Amino acid sequence: MSLFSFFKPDRPQPPAPPQEMEIPLFPLKSVLFPGGVLALKVFEQRYLDMSAACLKDDRPFGICLILQGEEVGANASEPASTHTIGTLAHVTQWDMEQLGILQLAVRGGRRFRILECHTGAGGLQCARVQLLDEPAKTAVPEAQAALLPLLRKVAADIGPEKMPEPHDWDDACWVGYRLTEVMPVQLLAKQKLLELDDPVSRLEILYRYLEPRGFFGN
Repeated sequence: MSLFSFFKPDRPQPPAPPQEMEIPLFPLKSVLFPGGVLALKVFEQRYLDMSAACLKDDRPFGICLILQGEEVGANASEPASTHTIGTLAHVTQWDMEQLGILQLAVRGGRRFRILECHTGAGGLQCARVQLLDEPAKTAVPEAQAALLPLLRKVAADIGPEKMPEPHDWDDACWVGYRLTEVMPVQLLAKQKLLELDDPVSRLEILYRYLEPRGFFGN
């Protein structure tokens, strides 16, 4: 059974005043989650310039999963198209051991929805985005409690470099994000889980997908 079969309409959330900002976009064949970490190798000039500007001004850029096109090397007049929900990427470390190749470590901030997108100088995509609020902290429900020892084992195996502390085991949103980013499933499924606003729905989907596959033991 596919992971997609467990999706159901998202639970309604109370509206929040929209917050908007202008950001450069970095389309990737990866999904970044709030609180997650990602290592990037930047060598194309438009993204080198973008990274330098973000480092100088201490501001984030946006990472979005590519819908159609390629990460780099595409014709500037035909930039990759992306999904409309992405995550702010804050640079935590950078290095350039080899001239022209920038190594970045980023950490996921808030999710956003693209409202308008345009291509700027050098083919860099920029967007006006609406920042999405995360729900109030919610404990992991008893029905999905078996996810916690599984995630604890994964965290111990991969270490704090890939799942940095603090670890918020009491937050259903944090637990769902961390499980989703390490799940061996297709990127589109991860994107759909990123887009969910309700953390309990995310845990329900994860549990219903993992339980019949024997991830929780006897």
